[in-house]
Amino acid sequence: MLEPQLRHFSWLWIPAMMLLGFPCNGCVGCSSTVFNSVTSTTFKTLGCDSPQCKQVPNPVCGGSTCTWNTTYGGSTILSNLTRDTIALSTDIVPGYTFGCIQKTTGSSVPPQGLLGLGRGPLSFLSQTQDLYKSTFSYCLPSFRTLNFSGTLRLGPAGQPLRIKTTPLLKNPRRSSLYYVNLIGIRVGRKIVDIPASALAFNPTTGAGTIFDSGTVFTRLVAPVYTAVRDEFRRRVGNAIVSSLGGFDTCYTGPIVAPTMTFMFSGMNVTLPPDNLLIRSTAGSTSCLAMAAAPDNVNSVLNVIANMQQQNHRILF
Repeated sequence: MLEPQLRHFSWLWIPAMMLLGFPCNGCVGCSSTVFNSVTSTTFKTLGCDSPQCKQVPNPVCGGSTCTWNTTYGGSTILSNLTRDTIALSTDIVPGYTFGCIQKTTGSSVPPQGLLGLGRGPLSFLSQTQDLYKSTFSYCLPSFRTLNFSGTLRLGPAGQPLRIKTTPLLKNPRRSSLYYVNLIGIRVGRKIVDIPASALAFNPTTGAGTIFDSGTVFTRLVAPVYTAVRDEFRRRVGNAIVSSLGGFDTCYTGPIVAPTMTFMFSGMNVTLPPDNLLIRSTAGSTSCLAMAAAPDNVNSVLNVIANMQQQNHRILF
């Protein structure tokens, strides 16, 4: 039996990920923190003929074991599809299907693995639906917090009784993601002029807006980002704008940054400057912690990322 006590593990919980994955014994490129499957009497490797193998993306079935490759950040991950009983504190989940990581490249994968909280059939929420009722929330601390500890609550118990809400949307094009309806953005007191098509939810193309804690900085589709950035610059005033790394709106010296409000169906969320500005390690330069969506499959996607979620409790 595998016992990942949440109070001991530095999980990275990722709503976009569909499947939990642990580094296992013999893993190449993993840290020394691995699950030794040999010591578990309930561990089982799943074959290519298992129904679960048909639910992982692009399975490889050259042998008896169902394996697959996936990417996360700048890393690639090779996993075997396996099953075991897992325990989270006092909650026991028998026959849990997960990825037993065999090889990683890159540095994006946390040493203890990935806890996939997406909406896919093998995600943590799907496999524990009877136990946690597809409900969870988290609070990510500010990156300035010295001990950098947040909280994850699983199940309906202990969740906020009063909280702003907006409906979750299902997009068949990208079914594991948590879509919401973003209808506008306000910088200071001004609602930014954004083409409605740039925010529109589209089940054919996968366009729309998602919440994802696995992305660090909010990415907005090009016309949305340009409009928001230009209004932010106008509000800051005559300070000299420069670029730093992937950020194109940076300032040297102190500035007075406006608030920014994301306007969703049924709720508005106003972010203070601490959720909007990232500062250089020297402390002399601050940048708007947002960027345009990349020019790839995600170019149509607005992503509300973890820096903009910090110090808020996010309930799914």
